[in-house]
Formats: sequence, structure tokens, C-alpha cells
Amino acid sequence: MPPRRRGSSGFRGVRARPNGRFYAEMRAGGFRLTLGTYNTPELAARAYDAAAWRFRRPRCDMNFPDVESLEEAEFLAPTPCLVDDEDRRRHRQVQRRIAIAEHDEELMRQWRAQFPNDVDNTDAFFADLRAHRRSNRRHRRAVAVFELDNPNTTWADNDPRWDDIWTETTSDDE
Repeated sequence: MPPRRRGSSGFRGVRARPNGRFYAEMRAGGFRLTLGTYNTPELAARAYDAAAWRFRRPRCDMNFPDVESLEEAEFLAPTPCLVDDEDRRRHRQVQRRIAIAEHDEELMRQWRAQFPNDVDNTDAFFADLRAHRRSNRRHRRAVAVFELDNPNTTWADNDPRWDDIWTETTSDDE
């Protein structure tokens, strides 16, 4: 029987992924053992060799036959990325949030297309709100400056309204 063909990566048990990373796997007893995804084919091959040593495979099945022991193979192999239930739960939660955000964006796009006048009204509403807040800050500052100049002020020394003296009231301040 001819030796097993090596994949496009040049290593046994390592396949290139479309995103440019490399996937390592091993077949053992009719099962496929996923070893992980790695940035380089060499790292994936090292992970394959460490697993091959654990399964007591012959050295001819290894990518790096110069490795002398299981301990050396594990030392050279990258740390495996273990996925647990918490990782899966967090991934599902992130995927749900992304789906909700995408759905919201689609609904907003449809709403803007259906009601373009509301978009203009919304922009005008927020412009008026900013102008009102700016006017309110100017008024509060003027009152605080007046109280500062007034010798008969009724404000206590620790009154938070004194902070309005330093309130910015320029048109740049939104």
C-alpha cells in the first residue's frame, strides 16, 4: 500500500483553511479527532505529531521523524485550545447579539426608506434639543455669575450650582 498522500500544506493531517489558517486532525479507530486550527502549517503539524505519539503511531506516520519522544513532541507542539461549555455559551450569546444588531439595522434601513420625512424631523428634533441644552447651560451660568457678584446670596458654599460658573457655553459645546 502506498504511503498516505500529504495535503496541500505539505504535512500529514494538516489542511489549509480558506481564511489562511491551518486545520489539524487525526483519524483514529473510525473517529476523527480535531486537534485545532493554527496560524502556520508547522504548528498544526507539531500538534498532529504530539497526538500521533499519544496514539502510539509508527514514526513513519509523523511529520517530524527527528522527534525522539512523546515529551519532546508535546514540548514542541503548541498549547491546545480547549473549548468548554462556557466558551460555547459565550459564542452563542455573541452570535445572538450580532443577529439582533443586524436585524435592527435592517429595520432602521427599511424605516428610513419608508419614512424619509421622519428622518429629517429626527435630525431637526435633536438640533433643537442641543440648542435648548446650550441655552439652559448659558442661563445657569449667568445665574451662578450673578450670585457670585451678589453679596447677599442665599446659596451655601457647598451648593452644586456654583459648578455652573465653569460650564462651557460656546457653540462648539454640544
